[in-house]
Amino acid sequence: MKIMVKIGYIFLSISFLFYLSLPNLSFPEAPKDALQSNEPADTETPQRRAYFTNLTREEVMRHYSEQMKINIFDFNLPSNRLNYPPEEAQVIIRDQTRSTFLEEISNPFREGIFVNGFEPKDPKDAIFIQGKVWRQKIIIRQVASTEGLRIVLGSVSVLLIPIIFNSLLNAVTDLRKETKKLWISR
Repeated sequence: MKIMVKIGYIFLSISFLFYLSLPNLSFPEAPKDALQSNEPADTETPQRRAYFTNLTREEVMRHYSEQMKINIFDFNLPSNRLNYPPEEAQVIIRDQTRSTFLEEISNPFREGIFVNGFEPKDPKDAIFIQGKVWRQKIIIRQVASTEGLRIVLGSVSVLLIPIIFNSLLNAVTDLRKETKKLWISR
């Protein structure tokens, strides 16, 4: 039994390190029929891009979820989709960013993107660019990680798990012995 657990652990560790060693995904593509913003605040860093689009929030999120998929041997690895309060956009995306929704799509232990959307509610806030009214403005911020750092941290984690597990197992065994002694001495 112990040998099977060790073989399983080694297999999972190698698979995990292989996953971490895969190259970062490129910056996601714009949604279909979207117009890229050339405003100075939207072009100041290559990790952030803004688009004007007529897609709904769910269509935008579906598009970017597809872009963030990692496919290994015809198997799509799961990604996390996290929802944030729109007020956080001023910290996560850029100060003075207007927002009606803010979500993150991340691949665990790897890279992720933040998707911020602003859909105007008042007619005075309507988005009118290049002679067209747009449903919303979305801002995409990519958060990449360094492959080398991922592998180092993953390797340290893989090495520490058996040590922590053995320490926990010893603590539980000692606790059982002490509990048994206390119970018998009553």
